[in-house]
Amino acid sequence: MLKTVIALLLGLSIGVFCRWFDVPVPSPPKLIGALLVVAMTVGYITTDKLLAAKAGGARTTASQAQSQARN
Repeated sequence: MLKTVIALLLGLSIGVFCRWFDVPVPSPPKLIGALLVVAMTVGYITTDKLLAAKAGGARTTASQAQSQARN
């Protein structure tokens, strides 16, 4: 159980790091890897929203930029 909690916290940290420094998110091919990807995604999205809120809404989030690029 402790290893799983540590892995999820590490995944969240990696997601925050990837979003903060605009690094592509890695994705390992095992079940725990899939959980890490979910944790990293949550970390990435949370950091993206925090950065946008910190900038006073003037900053376009990564998800908004992607949806604008598709249109």
